[in-house]
Amino acid sequence: MSGFLRARLALYLDLIRWNRPAGWLLLLWPTLTALWVAADGFPGWHLLAVFTGGTILMRSAGCCINDVADREFDRHVKRTAQRPITSGRLGVKEALAVGAVLALLAFALVLTTNTLTVLASFAALAVTLAYPYAKRHIAMPQAVLGVAFSFGIPMAFAAVQGEVPALAWGLLFGNWCWVLAYDTEYAMVDRDDDLKIGIKTSAVTLGRWDVSAVIGFYAVFLLTWACLLDAPSRGLWLWLGLATASVQVLWHVALIRDRGREGCFKAFRLNHWIGLSLFAGVALSHAF
Repeated sequence: MSGFLRARLALYLDLIRWNRPAGWLLLLWPTLTALWVAADGFPGWHLLAVFTGGTILMRSAGCCINDVADREFDRHVKRTAQRPITSGRLGVKEALAVGAVLALLAFALVLTTNTLTVLASFAALAVTLAYPYAKRHIAMPQAVLGVAFSFGIPMAFAAVQGEVPALAWGLLFGNWCWVLAYDTEYAMVDRDDDLKIGIKTSAVTLGRWDVSAVIGFYAVFLLTWACLLDAPSRGLWLWLGLATASVQVLWHVALIRDRGREGCFKAFRLNHWIGLSLFAGVALSHAF
């Protein structure tokens, strides 16, 4: 591979945050959990590959869209000023082309499922496209992101069962609360910069109630999932998953209570372990 191609590939990988997998893991764990619940156990290698690959591809495409939409804002935020588009190392058209290719690859995977899942993928794409612009008009754009990051749940049920039952929407609601929790932590990192440039985020909107709100979002998430997954009848493994997730939540609250940038960012980055804990609890409860 020539030096030019290596340099472009490095830029593309930086664009899609390849070295920061926390983003797609936050999408992957609830989606896989929904697959296991919908299938009442292992969903098969085909659906596992489709949803794992599709999750990674669509999150990567979302990064391209988000960075194009936010390029004028990102240059005023210390954490994002050196992103490929914002820094001028990558053009807008090229970034959009990368995003389009990734989205088409994800769609090709979805086409191997059923009609309902394919139709649901269009709704998921619409929300993904809307999110970057929500922060210009909505006081808590994290609510839109919460839908985008939870839509793998009804899609998983659609792919397995050919329908989307009430359980799927209930799990989506619980996961939506989790997204509000961890993305508010993320927004707390940039609150000072966002106030200067006029970006709307949950951290700005909630103000001094931010930590209390994050605690509430976490609590609703865990309680909703515990009830919907029927924890009392699922046995020890699910209880262990819920307990492990709850301990992590307490740790995250300790990290963000002083509202320091490093603590809030660390809490956000480690949230995928909560998702893994719950997925492991569900998968093991179906296996044993």
